[in-house]
Amino acid sequence: MSAFARVLVLVLDSAGIGELPDAARYGDEGSSTLPHAAAAMGGLRLPVLGRLGLGNIVEIAGVPPVPAPEAAWGKMAEASSGKDTTTGHWEIMGVVLSRPFPTYPRGFPPEIIGAFERAAGVRVLGNVPASGTEIIKQLGEEHMRTGRPIVYTSADSVFQIAAHEEVIPVARLYQLCRIARGLLTGEHAVSRVIARPFAGTAGNFTRTERRKDFSVPPLSPTVLDAVSAAGLPVVGVGKIEDIFAGRGLTLAVHTRDDVDGVDQTVRAVRETSRGLVFTNLVDLDMKYGHRNDVAGYARQLEMIDARLEDILEALGSADLLIITADHGNDPTTPSTDHSREYVPVLAWGRRVRPAALGLRRCFADVGATAAAALGVRWEGPGESFLAAIA
Repeated sequence: MSAFARVLVLVLDSAGIGELPDAARYGDEGSSTLPHAAAAMGGLRLPVLGRLGLGNIVEIAGVPPVPAPEAAWGKMAEASSGKDTTTGHWEIMGVVLSRPFPTYPRGFPPEIIGAFERAAGVRVLGNVPASGTEIIKQLGEEHMRTGRPIVYTSADSVFQIAAHEEVIPVARLYQLCRIARGLLTGEHAVSRVIARPFAGTAGNFTRTERRKDFSVPPLSPTVLDAVSAAGLPVVGVGKIEDIFAGRGLTLAVHTRDDVDGVDQTVRAVRETSRGLVFTNLVDLDMKYGHRNDVAGYARQLEMIDARLEDILEALGSADLLIITADHGNDPTTPSTDHSREYVPVLAWGRRVRPAALGLRRCFADVGATAAAALGVRWEGPGESFLAAIA
C-alpha cells in the first residue's frame, strides 16, 4: 500500500549549495551558488525555504537555521560524471552516468559539421561556443543575408541551431535539428539538439518561444517509467519532457517562465489526484546563472520562495513535496558554466516527520523515495529515505 497519493518533485535549476570534493576536476573549485549569491547581496529573504529547513543544511546569509524545521532536510552529492541539466535530472530519477556527455569548447570538429552540411544541404555559420543572445546579435544579419543557419554550442552538451523565422521557417528548422540528432550518435551523442528560432530586425533580434529540444532518451529505465508502468499519472512541467525525450510521462506541460511554471505546477497538483508531478524551474539557471546576474538570481530565488506558499496550499494531507536541484551555477564566479556542487533536499508534507537526512550519496535517492512513497517497485539506483520521514 502506498504511503502517499501524490508526490511533487520540484527542481530549482542550478540551486547548488557548495563544491563537491571533485569540483576542481571540473574547474569549479570554490563554487557555492546559494551561499555566494546570498553573501553578495547582503542576505536573501527566503522565509518559506527557511522555515522548511534550508538554513539548517548550509550557511546562507539571511536564511538562519531554525530550531524546528517543518521539513526533513539534507544535501545530496552527484554520483554521475558531469554537471549538466540532463545528467542531474536523469540521476534524480534513477539513471547514473559513468561518463559525461561530450562537450565542444572549440566548436564541433569538421567530421560533424561536414556530415551535417552534406545531409542537410546547407552551409552553416558560427560553429563556436556562445551565448544564444550574443550569437544572433553577432551573426543575425549575415544569416538573414545568406540564409545559412547558425550553429553553436555552450559549456553544456548541446548542438544548437538558430534561425530567423522569416528566413528558415520553424518547421524546416525542426527538420534540420532532426537531421543533426540522427548524426550525433556514439562518441558524439550530445544530450540535446536544440532549435532556437528568433525574430525581429538587426539590433533588435529576440528569441521566440518556439524553441524545441531533441534529446537522447535515458540510457536505462527511470522512476518515471516505473511509475507510469504502474498505471499512475506522471506529469512533467517545464523542461521535463525535453530532458527525458518524453519517456515515462503521461502528460507534458511546457512553460513560458518560472511564474508560469509555478502556476502550471499548482494546476497539475489540483488536477492529478494520484501519481507523480515533476517540475523544473529553469530561470535561475538560464536567465541569471549563465549570465552571472547575481541580483537577478537573488530576486528570482525570492520570487520562487514567495510562490512556494501557493504550492504548499495546493498539496493535500496525503501528498509529499521534495525540493532539490540538479547542479550549481554560481553567478559570482568568472565562469558562466554549471558548477559541480552539492544540492539541497527538503521533504515536506502534512504527514512527513521532519528529520535530518544528512548527506545522501546520490541524487537518485529522490526518485527512490518518490517510488516508495507511491508504492511503486523500483530496483534501480538510489536509497529511499521514506522510512526516515513517514
